[in-house]
Parts: sequence; structure tokens; C-alpha cells
Amino acid sequence: MDSAATVDSVADDLVKQRLEGDENVDISRKLSLEELNWDNSFVRELPGDPRTDSIPREVLHACYTKVLPSVPVNNPQLVAWSESVADLLELDPREFERPDFPLIFSGASSLVGEMPYAQNYGGHQFGMWAGQLGDGRAITLGEILNSKSERWELQLKGAGKTPYSRFADGLAVLRSSIREFLCSEAMHGLGIPTTRALCLVTTGKDVMRDMFYDGNPKDEPGAIVCRVAQSFLRFGSYQLHASRGKKDFEIVRALADYAIRYHFPHLENMTRSESISFSTGEEDNSAVDLTSNKYAAWAVEVAERTASMIARWRDVGFTHGVMNTDNMSVLGLTIDYGPFGFLDAFDPSYTPNTTDLPGRRYCFANQPDVGLWNIAQFTFALSTAELLSDKEADYAMERYGNKFMADYQAIMTRKLGLVKYNKQLISELLKNMAIDKVDYTNFFRYLSNIKADPAIPEDQLLIPLKDVLLDIGMERKEAWTGWVKSYIQELSTTGVSDEERKVSMDSVNPKYILRNYLCQSAIDAAEQGDFGEVRQLLKVMQCPFDEQPGMEKYARLPPAWASRPGVCMLSCSS
Repeated sequence: MDSAATVDSVADDLVKQRLEGDENVDISRKLSLEELNWDNSFVRELPGDPRTDSIPREVLHACYTKVLPSVPVNNPQLVAWSESVADLLELDPREFERPDFPLIFSGASSLVGEMPYAQNYGGHQFGMWAGQLGDGRAITLGEILNSKSERWELQLKGAGKTPYSRFADGLAVLRSSIREFLCSEAMHGLGIPTTRALCLVTTGKDVMRDMFYDGNPKDEPGAIVCRVAQSFLRFGSYQLHASRGKKDFEIVRALADYAIRYHFPHLENMTRSESISFSTGEEDNSAVDLTSNKYAAWAVEVAERTASMIARWRDVGFTHGVMNTDNMSVLGLTIDYGPFGFLDAFDPSYTPNTTDLPGRRYCFANQPDVGLWNIAQFTFALSTAELLSDKEADYAMERYGNKFMADYQAIMTRKLGLVKYNKQLISELLKNMAIDKVDYTNFFRYLSNIKADPAIPEDQLLIPLKDVLLDIGMERKEAWTGWVKSYIQELSTTGVSDEERKVSMDSVNPKYILRNYLCQSAIDAAEQGDFGEVRQLLKVMQCPFDEQPGMEKYARLPPAWASRPGVCMLSCSS
């Protein structure tokens, strides 16, 4: 009998027994690691690689390869953890105190029920088709089902080589792992769809990295992040198999069916509805109902989720840095935190990725257009696999554009405390901010202090903004004074009190963001064995809209040293 099939059948039997016995369980009870309910549907329902070795190779006709974590460890240590992610899994937070917890989440020890694998996918990198990519250093342990039947994948990033590692070692360093851990949780705190992070552990072993690709490699502490998401399926998961010809089109369909079944179940049994029909734009005014093709309805929802996510990035000044199609989640989650960055001074051309500096393909201003380009590649893959018509693919892209603009306009309206979108006022504001390189986060936070009183003397109009309008000359003061006058005039027509508007604006304009220099300070301390700053930074970023008295230093502008080369300005090896 095939050994893999035997493992699968035993795992299935254990799941069924546990589910059958769960009817009378107190669902509020927190679980130990051994009590987690593993399901492993991805491995069970989709075609896998018959080989289980980690030798780099092209893996054909398979969505994954079963592979075990193989990172060398020596007394691994728990650096930081997220109790809110533990809540999703219904994991008892006392489990973080277990002496063997770092061993388990470094991959050195395993849990009964795990079925580790690396996913196979492809993608466009910087606009060029790269072929097979896959999880080169991320190994999914399996899926956890909580008492609400919510499905959560646990994945170790930096857990060793896989068949998709190519020439890399499959490992990760503490520097990049801290950034991934903190930003996953900071983005969640900001209300932005994202993969999550349960914990971060050091491996106790050094990893050689050439941080700046300048021929001067050095040893850095190794580390592993446990990432958590309802699914790690990417645009590239579909692209790869569609690119391999008709023999793999059924895999594209199986992956689409899998995603819809577990993550878009409302699309399984749709009834005809005028609300999701659309005009084809043809002369005969024909219309197509999306209920006639669940894959078309799914593509539209993926497009709209992606548009909403990128609009939310724009809201908080987030720049992803590597918006390759293999880094785009079909669930509309922010995924793969490599060279990310939040805007300090407002600069639409900002990119945190040194590799992207020549063309700035993935700069802040370009992200909405890149998102559309990526959706075009995703829908092309589905069309190639004969799941979508060309008209349905075009419609998904149209819906992306409409959704992005609707969400972006609503976001900017709320950020300014307006009751309706004012394109001229907002465009003029962003122009002024770019000219004077105004701090993006602090400006919008301070803006809520403006009073809607047209009688305020002209020489006092800028007082509420004095801490963010720094070093501007007389000509620029006049420009800002003119804008504030127009803003106050608009506010005075809303009928909203200053106090009510301030509460509303402060609830959408964060006081705290994960600035690069804050990350670097936490990294510097952690590399010396002090994890306190990582933990404190996590705590602050979990409540970014709150005042948090005593934490004001985390809202300060970057110090002068933060502009030195290499301070989290990364394409750096990780």
C-alpha cells in the first residue's frame, strides 16, 4: 500500500473521530497543542508530487510536495508571540510557556496530525514570467479547524530546503523574520487584510547572508516565523499550471474548485440575480449573469478583494515592495513581507526595494495599476484553462477598477472628516504634501485638530499643523493657508461638530505605524539577545489608533541615522 495514502487515511480517521466526539465540548475551552484539530484538506484533495525529497527540480502535475522541516537548531528561543492569533486557533496562551514550544515551531519537533508540504506555484517577477517558483523556504504544517469550522493554515517560514528552493538554503535570518512577524500583526491592527504571525523563534544557528549583495557576506542569527492564514493560495498557483498546457488545465480547475469550496462557499450554489449580471458592452446590449459561471463570479470577487486591499494600503501609506504575481493572495490578503515600507515623508515614487529603484515598478503610486496588471495575469490563466470567457475576464478587470476607486474615495473622505468626496480638495492636499515632503501618518493625525470655524484669523490657521509643516518658507505657508481655508469652508458645511469629527478621524488615521527605523531598533536589540523591544513594538502596533499615553516616542519622525544606507531599505537577502 502507498505510504502517503496510508498516512492520509489514518489522519482522516482521526479527524472524523475527533469531530464526532466534539459535539458536547465546551467551545470556549482553550486547547493545548496536542488538542489542535488538524484537517489537511489541501494535501487530501489536490494532486501531489510522488517524490518527497527536497532536491531542487521541476515538479510537474502537482500542487505541492510533502517535505519535512530540516532547519538545524541549537537551543531555539521564543522571541515573540501573538495571543490574538492564538485566539483564532483557540490555543491556550499558556502553551507559549512550554519548554518544547520553540522546538515545535522551529520544526525540530512535530505534532501528531501535521502533514507538512511546500506549495508549487509560478509567477511574474517584475513583469517577466519566471516559471516555477514555489515555497522555497516556507513549509506548511497543515490546516487547523477551530470550533467555528474556521480553517487556518500554519506555515513555518525559514524551515529548510524544499524542491522549490532552487539555489537557496531555505533558511531565514532574525532581521527579516522580525520584520515579517511585526508587520503581519501591525497590518492586522490597522484593519488591513493580511496573513498573520503566531510566533517567532530563533534557531540558535547562524545563517550566512550577503545583506547588501556587495560581496561581503556575514553570519546572522537564524530564525523562523510561524505564519497563519486561511489559505496561502496565490495568483501564481493558477498561473503555473495554466502555463503548462492542456494536460494541467484540470489542475487549474481543481484548484479553483478547492478555493471556492473552502473560501468562497457562497459562490457554490448561486441563484440567478440581476445584482450580479453585467452588460457586455456589445451593440445588442446583451448581458451575462455571473451565476451561470461560478469561476467568473469568483474571479470578480478576487479582483474586488484585491482592489480593496490595495486601497487600504494607500490609506496608511503602505508600500509592499514586491508585487509579483506569486506574492498576490487569492483571498485578498497582504502576503510575503519582504522589502515593505510605510511612507514617512509623502513621496508617491517611494519604493522600499533597492532592486526596484531603477524603474520603480512597485512604488507607492504604481500599486493600484500593478494590482490591475496582476489581475489581468490571473484572469488570463483562468481563461487559458477554459474557466472564463474573454468577456468575463475583461469584466473582472473592470470591477477591479470600479472597486478601487469607490473604496479609495470613501477612504480619503473619511481621512479628511468630510461627508462627501471632494476631488479638488484632496488632489491639492496630496500635491502640497508631496512638495513639502510632509509626514504622511502624522499629518492626517494632526489634521483632526483643525476647527471648522471660518472666523479663525489667517495667521492662526496653521497652528494645529505646526508640528508637521516643518521648514516651509513664506510661499509654501501661503499655499498651505489657502488649502486650510478651503478645507475649513468644506468642514463648515457638514453639520458635524469638531469633537465628533475628531473622534471619527482619529479612528481611521493611525497615530502609530511600523516605521522602518522602529523595526531596525528592535532588530538591533534582538541581535544582541534582547527581545523586549520586539515585544513592546508588537504591543504598540496592535492598537495603532489609540493614544497610548507613555508610548509617544513610537510616533516620532525618523531620526537622522534612519536615512543611512541599508536601514530596512531592503531587497536584502533574508
